Amino acid sequence: MQAIVQNNYGTPDVLRLKEVEKPVIKDDQVLVKVFSASINAGDIFSVRGSPWLIRFTVGFPKPKDYILGWDMAGIIVEAGNQVTKFKPGDEVYGSSSHSFAEYVAASERTLAKKPANLTFEQAAAVPTAALTALQGLRDAGKVQPGQKVLINGASGGVGHFAVQIAKALEAEVSGVCSTRNVETVHSLGADQVFDYTRQDFTRSGQKYDLILDNVANHSFSDLRRVLAPQGKIIPNSGHGGMTYVFKALLLSLLTSQVDSPLFTSQSSQDLVDLKALIEAGKVTPVIDQSFPLGETPHAFRYLEEKHAQGKVVITMDHGNSP
Repeated sequence: MQAIVQNNYGTPDVLRLKEVEKPVIKDDQVLVKVFSASINAGDIFSVRGSPWLIRFTVGFPKPKDYILGWDMAGIIVEAGNQVTKFKPGDEVYGSSSHSFAEYVAASERTLAKKPANLTFEQAAAVPTAALTALQGLRDAGKVQPGQKVLINGASGGVGHFAVQIAKALEAEVSGVCSTRNVETVHSLGADQVFDYTRQDFTRSGQKYDLILDNVANHSFSDLRRVLAPQGKIIPNSGHGGMTYVFKALLLSLLTSQVDSPLFTSQSSQDLVDLKALIEAGKVTPVIDQSFPLGETPHAFRYLEEKHAQGKVVITMDHGNSP
């Protein structure tokens, strides 16, 4: 099978398309024929080898034929004898390491049936980004109907899901994005949109019950200025860097207004919950661009340089392969 591998750290130019062995599944795994995968911030960290601690996962001192990727959607072609939820032929979506490949061995604990109204490309865009939004708002933030929620970075991978999920939770939603994304964020259901090139929401005088911070472009003191007395900041650990994470951890010990950094938990049940929201028409993934597997380096450069609207996905062309 073909896969994207890296043998060094650096720019996306370290990524190579290579023929590798198809994975052999364990008794509690399924073999998924991958039709599409999507890029997350963690994949960029893996390519760069930064934060430095990630090298102990990807490869130290450097990776050796490490296959990138985490989110994907495809069809199960083989199931281990301990698998109970899925069978060959099932269309699934979810997360598993090494997803930038034509086949991946995945645990049933990180998969769910693909939403019936999504293509494989759309479904692959969902898992980590939408799980982060769902767990940040519903679980960490405990958003209630009528509360005022602000999504900082409302047009990106996590942010565009967060706007829709907050509306599904019946919150009053404000989004922050650049000029070119204002109409998109409005179309996702935001009640108010701040164009950060023209407005500073931290000086708007408005107060919020919850801020989901996806971009870390304001200090915590600035964010706290627009919090309601019992409000809370949910810092998304995927975008702020290690300094941001450490600051958030420290502040979470000192004040109830800053939650500990949000780390996504891979959950089959949460994917089922997202499937219900998607099939009900309450959540729809936005795809900025899709690239064939062989153009994955270009996809990474695009995501880093263009500040993608929604998600960037990778598609597989299986041709006549079994």
